Amino acid sequence: MFQHKAKVSAAIVLVLLAGASTGCTIKTSDSSGKPGAAVTKAGSGSSELADGSRVKVALVPGGAHPYFQPWKKAGARAKADLGLGDVTYDETSEWDQQKQNNLVSTLAARGFNAFGLFGVSPTDINTTFADLKSQGFATASLGSCPAGKKNEADFCLSTDVELAAYKAAKATIEAMGGKGSLVHLTGADVDANTQRRMKGVEKAVAESGGKVKLLQTITDIDTDLQTAQKAVSDLLAAKGSKIQGIVSTAYNPAVAAADAVRESGSKAKVVAIDDDAKILSSVRDGSVSATVVQNPRGQAQIGIWALALLRSGQCTMAKPGAIVDSGSFVVTKSNVAGYDALRQDKTADLKKQFADRLLSCG
Repeated sequence: MFQHKAKVSAAIVLVLLAGASTGCTIKTSDSSGKPGAAVTKAGSGSSELADGSRVKVALVPGGAHPYFQPWKKAGARAKADLGLGDVTYDETSEWDQQKQNNLVSTLAARGFNAFGLFGVSPTDINTTFADLKSQGFATASLGSCPAGKKNEADFCLSTDVELAAYKAAKATIEAMGGKGSLVHLTGADVDANTQRRMKGVEKAVAESGGKVKLLQTITDIDTDLQTAQKAVSDLLAAKGSKIQGIVSTAYNPAVAAADAVRESGSKAKVVAIDDDAKILSSVRDGSVSATVVQNPRGQAQIGIWALALLRSGQCTMAKPGAIVDSGSFVVTKSNVAGYDALRQDKTADLKKQFADRLLSCG
């Protein structure tokens, strides 16, 4: 997903638990979106929440960032649709793990008993999850996963950032005509997700068989939009004529690159990340070749539903700590008008994946 000042999580991989012994029942929808007949897999349990009135879910990102705004709407919708006791969205004013921990403690004292967190520190957030679970709370790592090989939350639902960066780089190379010099704009160099994004871009470049050169990777420019704008402006001034493609895997550099290329008249092909209004406008007018969007709304929607099932005691995790890719999607001028349908389809698939393989429901 996006970058921020603190270290973020390890790479996200899609976990398929083909051997889960107990499946759950979910209700599908027909093409009109109306509830359809229940579909039952192995086992007699149901993932249709029976009673969520005592479940109070808190969504707590690591700090303020546009990426998390869909969490708010998803939370309000889930509260009404699932009949939950409460759903709140809260964040600290700065990216600080201790401040996030203090906020979570305050929310727990107010009666919230299920938590979806984007941890500020990927190396420390497991301690927070372990503490919450020791108190009997349901926990989800949303938007990022803890560093290392273990996830102490009940599950992690986040973007596979290396795969998303690979998709973005492949789209850029295609727009470049398969050859030329490429620049990668991204976030904090010490960020674990930045390193994985760099691997994704490098993989795509390597697959060109030498036809594409990674001219430069510019890190540490996602602090704010002004920092990104200066970095992109300096880049175009110094090397603009040598650049055939720019791929951005961080939010602020993506917006800055879209603006700079349009205003400067640069011939460089730009592929961005996320669906900021400026980026989508640039995709529509052709000044940005593509953008890779993520699925924050789906993270919150499925995260809240699964947390409610766990906290109510209706279900448990078939494999505690499961890590699941919430999806990433290449958006071009040809599909910009209806790309959100891709995310909705993915979200429906995620619900089915949890019901069929990840949850064990009694």
